[in-house]
Amino acid sequence: MRIAIIGAGCSGLSAIKQLAAAGLKDIVCYEKNDQIGGNWVYTANSSHSSISKTTHVISSKAMSQFSDFAMPEDYPDYPSHKQILAYFQAYARHFQLEKYIHFNATVLHVEKTTNERWRLSLCDGTQTEFDYLIVANGHHAVPRHPSWKTDFSGKYLHAHEFKTNEDLDDKRVLVVGAGNSGCDCAIEASRNAASVDLSLRSPQYIIPKLIMGKPTDTFAASLQWLPQRIQNWLQILSLRIQIGRYRDYGLPEPNFLPTQAHPTVNSEILDKIRHGKIHPRSGIESIAGHRVYFTDGTSSEYDVIIAATGYTINFPFFDRNFIDWGEAKHIPLYLRVFHPEHSSLFFVGLIQPQGCIWTLTEAQSYLIAQYLIGKAQLPSNWREQAAREGEYWANQFITRPRHSLEVHYYPYLKKLQQMSAGKSA
Repeated sequence: MRIAIIGAGCSGLSAIKQLAAAGLKDIVCYEKNDQIGGNWVYTANSSHSSISKTTHVISSKAMSQFSDFAMPEDYPDYPSHKQILAYFQAYARHFQLEKYIHFNATVLHVEKTTNERWRLSLCDGTQTEFDYLIVANGHHAVPRHPSWKTDFSGKYLHAHEFKTNEDLDDKRVLVVGAGNSGCDCAIEASRNAASVDLSLRSPQYIIPKLIMGKPTDTFAASLQWLPQRIQNWLQILSLRIQIGRYRDYGLPEPNFLPTQAHPTVNSEILDKIRHGKIHPRSGIESIAGHRVYFTDGTSSEYDVIIAATGYTINFPFFDRNFIDWGEAKHIPLYLRVFHPEHSSLFFVGLIQPQGCIWTLTEAQSYLIAQYLIGKAQLPSNWREQAAREGEYWANQFITRPRHSLEVHYYPYLKKLQQMSAGKSA
């Protein structure tokens, strides 16, 4: 069988490694850039990468390692983007993955042919067909812009374009969105800007990177044996002890459980707020010129707006009438991997976990490999389950575009592992 993989970021590397380890050798991975790493390849200009110069991971080293390839001992609890890229490069070298990768090879178009096969058209004008297709192109490449973008007369940029704070000296800056990217942007901007405001449309759990001296995700992992309602209570209690109430920072209090939304993991933002370097504001009502009107009736003028408003799911190589989930509220895939209408098409990394993504892409890829060699089988009604599963995950979280790909890390991992072992998921 011939297998094509689109993308050589963490998801594509996981797929190559698990397929090759299962004895599948006719694998071709197409990477549009000149090296592996995907989103973790930092460049100073606006490009495919959404990381900034100072980005660190929000999942800890202990919880962000592939199962058979440990991170170096000298890595800190929260490695930098340079260290993460070096880790992926070492992983690729160790398992000799680059021999399967074609670099500078953009897949321009993909169409389904007869017998569930796939024809790929490449940037060099060639076409080639495969029996199976794995899509691993990531979901942090196409910014989601707010409707008021063109109403602002100052400098507007999406968080995707924000690389350094060097051009913000003495500027009045508004950051829109208090997710992980938004808080990172606000912190970096506050080092140079004259003022930084942070606009929140809705409450957000902002969680320190360390709880009781442990990385937040390892603390959460230690609670997995407890009933979910006890876990929720302990998480809320630990936050109250460590940071107090969100209203003490001028932030709205969440009226939902921590597990119902993607958390912001950041130890610096609350400190910056209490030191007066960042000022919380309510959601945006409207914009006219340089003036922004907020939903609480106040307004201010700004020189720069940084919109940390998320990303749109995008498959530029598929016709829109084939697959288009740009505005989807939930994704109809079985186990977030298998498409009910295309049995030879798989997705790896099309998830937003409350934890590290590439440890889950490893489990997804292992399941695909076991399925292809006949050691794992899908249930007879998996196509019907795909639609129900998409709705199930949507109901687990607050309805927001950012949650269309959300999964609970440990329950989702358990389902993948059960299916890989030949058990019902």
